[in-house]
Amino acid sequence: MSTKALIGLRDYLCDSLSLANMLWLSKQLADYVQQQEAEKLPPPLKQYTMAEINAMLDEAERQAKAGESVSNEEVMHWIEKELAGDEKELLEMTIAV
Repeated sequence: MSTKALIGLRDYLCDSLSLANMLWLSKQLADYVQQQEAEKLPPPLKQYTMAEINAMLDEAERQAKAGESVSNEEVMHWIEKELAGDEKELLEMTIAV
């Protein structure tokens, strides 16, 4: 809606609604805006317990010992390729792992 149309609608409502109805409408609009903004927010971060963190660390150490992890050099190479825009080679490297 254009600003002019919104101003016209506002003026019409102010002229035709009682003060109580205007207060009710303003609360409804505010609640609607808050709901719409809340739906746009990402979900909150998960909070981990110490036991969960220790389990993740143990799993990462196990993978590193088994050779299932990716070396720092490989990661840096992927990042450099991505920043360079060479997505095809990056995809091939990702599939190879």
